[in-house]
Amino acid sequence: MIAIIDYGMGNLRSVQKGLEKVGAEAVITADPKQVLEASRVVLPGVGAFRDCMHNLEQGGFIEPIRRVIAAGRPFLGICVGMQMLFSDSVEFGFHPGLGIIPGHVLRFPDRMTQAGENLKVPQMGWNQLRFKSRPPALEGVADGSNVYFVHSYYVKPDDDHVIATTTDYGLEFCSSVWKDNIIATQFHPEKSQDVGLRILKNFAEMK
Repeated sequence: MIAIIDYGMGNLRSVQKGLEKVGAEAVITADPKQVLEASRVVLPGVGAFRDCMHNLEQGGFIEPIRRVIAAGRPFLGICVGMQMLFSDSVEFGFHPGLGIIPGHVLRFPDRMTQAGENLKVPQMGWNQLRFKSRPPALEGVADGSNVYFVHSYYVKPDDDHVIATTTDYGLEFCSSVWKDNIIATQFHPEKSQDVGLRILKNFAEMK
């Protein structure tokens, strides 16, 4: 059973529907005990880093998340759910994260350009993945595949070896990470059509 953490932030039903579409059993839960008992866990996230961390703490999820990851069970972070795995964020001030992956969450610079075009922040829409490593959850996903992003902030890991993919948007940023049993994406697999469904299916089959 896959537990999708309901802490009041995130597009939970879309994630659940995506997992169900690839044949996985997934439940949305606000119960930390159910998270501890799950074989796999998904941490989605939409909104501000500060608010997401606050809700995680208030919901009693921080220790269960740490225990699930320490136990080696497959763990998927999506968007702000990826960012919270890192040390800290500068969104609306300085805020500590879970610190499971050393690194920082930074804002895209203002007045970015690409190919002579001014880029808007947030990045909203489709963009390409460039592989740096090949985690099991991204097997079968071609280099250059398009996935869906909505974000103004990006992660900068201290150790480049955890970077699974990068994406170009005014600068080359880390768009997914892989560390042991953790896979985390800045993009939204549940909104990324066939590529996203392939990622969700791979995650559901991870050992």
